Amino acid sequence: MDLPPQHVSALRNLARKKLGHDVDWINISDARALTDQGLAERGRTGWVITRAGEAALSEHERG
Repeated sequence: MDLPPQHVSALRNLARKKLGHDVDWINISDARALTDQGLAERGRTGWVITRAGEAALSEHERG
């Protein structure tokens, strides 16, 4: 999956957030785009990465 740089950055932040790290803010339009693709979802604590998002990020990092 070919993701724009801003979406990759948002996924990285969401992955770090899932691990309990402090992260920069997530751009709402990027988060919504990721949600439309099934790579993130809106939860009670804000945006969260999905398993599909983790897989896409992993694939992107491998190149």
